[in-house]
Amino acid sequence: MTSNTQDKITQLSLSGVTCAGCVGRIEKALNQAPGVEAAQVNFANRTAEISGGDAQQLIKAVQDAGYDAKVILDPALAEEQQATELRQLLIRRAWYAFFGVGLGLGLMFFGMEVTDPLLLRAIGWLTLIMMLMTGEHFYKSGFKALKSGHANMDTLIAIGTSAAWLYSILVVYLPSIFPEAARGVYFEAAVMIIGLVNLGQALEMRARSKTQSSLKNLLGLRPSHACLVGRSGEIVGDEAQVNIVQVKVGDLLRIKPGERVPVDGVVTQGESYFDEAMLTGEPMPVIKQVGDELVAGTINGQGSVIYEATRVGSDTALAHIIEMVRQAQNSKPPISQLADKVAAIFVPVVIVIAVLTALAWYFFGPQPALTYSLVSAVAVLIIACPCALGLATPISVMIGVGKAAQMGVLVRNAQALQLASKIDWVVLDKTGTITQGHPSVEDYAVFNGADKVQSLAIAVAIEQASEHPIAMAIVDYCQQQAGFNTSNSALLASAIKNFSAVQGMGVVSDEYMMGNVKLMQTHQVDLASAQGWLATQEKAARTLVLLAHKGLLIGAFALEDALQQDSVNAIKRLKAEGIKVMMLTGDNKATAQHVAGLVAVDDYAAQLMPTDKLNKIKQLQGMGQVVAMVGDGINDAPALSQANVGFAMGQGTDVAIESADLCLLNSSLHGVADAIELSNATLRNIKQNLWGAFAYNTLGIPIAAGVLFPLTGMLLSPMLAALAMSLSSVTVVTNANRLRWFKPSPRVN
Repeated sequence: MTSNTQDKITQLSLSGVTCAGCVGRIEKALNQAPGVEAAQVNFANRTAEISGGDAQQLIKAVQDAGYDAKVILDPALAEEQQATELRQLLIRRAWYAFFGVGLGLGLMFFGMEVTDPLLLRAIGWLTLIMMLMTGEHFYKSGFKALKSGHANMDTLIAIGTSAAWLYSILVVYLPSIFPEAARGVYFEAAVMIIGLVNLGQALEMRARSKTQSSLKNLLGLRPSHACLVGRSGEIVGDEAQVNIVQVKVGDLLRIKPGERVPVDGVVTQGESYFDEAMLTGEPMPVIKQVGDELVAGTINGQGSVIYEATRVGSDTALAHIIEMVRQAQNSKPPISQLADKVAAIFVPVVIVIAVLTALAWYFFGPQPALTYSLVSAVAVLIIACPCALGLATPISVMIGVGKAAQMGVLVRNAQALQLASKIDWVVLDKTGTITQGHPSVEDYAVFNGADKVQSLAIAVAIEQASEHPIAMAIVDYCQQQAGFNTSNSALLASAIKNFSAVQGMGVVSDEYMMGNVKLMQTHQVDLASAQGWLATQEKAARTLVLLAHKGLLIGAFALEDALQQDSVNAIKRLKAEGIKVMMLTGDNKATAQHVAGLVAVDDYAAQLMPTDKLNKIKQLQGMGQVVAMVGDGINDAPALSQANVGFAMGQGTDVAIESADLCLLNSSLHGVADAIELSNATLRNIKQNLWGAFAYNTLGIPIAAGVLFPLTGMLLSPMLAALAMSLSSVTVVTNANRLRWFKPSPRVN
């Protein structure tokens, strides 16, 4: 169920965030800031999204927690800057890894036999210089965190490598204070650990840079320039190429063959076919003529079109899609809560375990006890970093949400993505969901001596202000009938006033009412004169709209709405997944039964008010069922909000889309099946990552502490611990990237 908050949303770019433990501390600090309703930190892309609060106070809260932040003013620009910074950081870490690992290997192969005190001292200080050069970021962040009263991944690395170097330099300068068996030096281990961690982070960054490819693709759909041909609706002067930021509402723009539409608008001259696959997922181009809407990012075919800009900048449909994808990628599914709780306490617990390990080896271990104590403690500190745990969920969510967008499914929050994998019932609205939502009038009749032409004019006067598909079909039908007088209808429209909508039934004024049979019965309109005609239409499973004047029936329309081309096969796909399908409609029983039979739903109900649909959802939920609702109209909004997962058809009303958790841009029910399959794949991927991360830490810490020593006589080298820790994060990111190749079941129409 979607929570639509009106609070100001602030996005922050974070720095100094090194492990999953940082996430909990920053979220806690932000949530305690004045005016904040909710705050979420995404470890995968190092950003925070905060509802409410003042931007400067939010930044101060992050800084007080030991980190830094800056406000993301332009998400698109921030995305480019983040990509650039990630590339630069990747190069820098790669060089650090090269030098660190290179020196470490050199010392391992050529420095192990060195006994000359002067040479050992030179190696020690050379090692320190290399550690500070290649690991400065670890030490700054680690000790800054300690100063703020907490610890993070960098703290573990800083303590572990500092302890190894300090022990070694003391052995070199003051060997007499150590037992002879404990005079080993670990300069190569200290520098090698930093090099290997840098290598792991470089590999992780490289893999992480691929995770937002879907968002980058969406950003790439926006042209940087537009061809301006006029201002304020009038063509003036020569055409000029202008930056897209200079385009204003009302400007006239030309779209040439093969170009992308720069901003949303309405065609004023010409016609052409446009490829809207980026928006709907449908490969077939759509004809656009005068009066039709164009959407930013779609591609023109062969014709040249002039259109008037209606939405620019962040108001375009593409900008809303990009922002929706970004927000969804930053949101957290419920499954992430366990990882967050564990990570929040993990680092302090690890430090305690490392201290206990050191003490156990020192007091109870074999000789040289001091050496064993140091090696084991450092290995525990290094191997236990919870990076993989912190990446397990957000990295999969980012890729899953982006993949959904590529498939024409906009996910508004990660919770919906998780819940979609548990759906028991999919509840479908009929009109515009199972059917095309473009009904046509198949028959019209007048009763009680009413004038046919006059009745048509009255119907248009009543319905012309409505955007409901049935109202539009009636207006279109009336205006095409012989003898229809537009001016007469306009006069009637000005005369007929005080209309009020009766939800789920129709409209009522002082003299007229127009709506379904239930509306007429509620107002005691006598339908006896139309019984035969009504029976014939109901037998044909047509939708009925009746017109009455002062309690007397004067006209009636019978409409049909064809099925969506792929409704039958999409519902088959859902049922094949073990999901039950129910149809709810406000239409009459005969029509509902007819459509339900055609698409083979498991259950249906007709003549429902919006509250009835809402109660049906509640009834299923009361039985412990996870319910998805699919709809497109204002009357579906309450049910969409109540459902565990709400799907809005892309061509539906804004209210329906705002009430839903997922939006199907292509208005095909196959999108529901696609989303559920992707949800299953994403959740499976998250579980794999979490189990892998938990298993790694659960097994790694005891091994590093030395539980296998009695059996093997060997301890885990701190260098191997560093390599294992780094590769665990790379493994999680690599596994998450498999979602980029997800393909839903084939659509058979």
